[in-house]
Amino acid sequence: MPLVNPLPANHDLETKELADFFNETLGFCPNSVLTMQHRPLISKAFINLNKAVMKNEGKVTSALKRMIAWVSSNATGCRYCQAHAIRAAERYGAEQEQLDNIWEYKTHPAFSDAERAALDFSLAASQVPNMVDEKINDELHKYWTEGEIVEMLGVISLFGYLNRWNDSMGTSIEDDAVKSGEKYLEKNGWNKGKHL
Repeated sequence: MPLVNPLPANHDLETKELADFFNETLGFCPNSVLTMQHRPLISKAFINLNKAVMKNEGKVTSALKRMIAWVSSNATGCRYCQAHAIRAAERYGAEQEQLDNIWEYKTHPAFSDAERAALDFSLAASQVPNMVDEKINDELHKYWTEGEIVEMLGVISLFGYLNRWNDSMGTSIEDDAVKSGEKYLEKNGWNKGKHL
């Protein structure tokens, strides 16, 4: 049972209008946003931050941003966000082979060296204590501009917020997110955990 129950989608009309963004991303408005509506300034600020972070201004694709989110969520253990991130990666055109082998991104041939550098950055930046070091820095700068690195860290930081929010809240996971989790992640031990 969640710490705080989500409110109906039409509770705050401004949030509802902004939340249309998630119909493209996930196919539904996430319960995390519906819970944030208990304080509409938080739900609206979060959606606007999400839109800004996920806007593509360089070579970091929408699919890669969602895989970065998955690696970050996997590092922190948030099963809710893992399922959402893999679902969004699928909806934004990640290659089937990448979706099927996201757990093995470090060695699987479906991932380029540039993608590995981005995903290694996500893993290092999501750990406590933070593990971003000179090697991560050097690898990132081989493939990505400073603006692109800012975009990546925006995703990692956004999901740091979401991982804390959803794991602490015990946010109830939506059926479509469960289907994506089961399709791509269950073979490696993913389950709903506390997100019933």
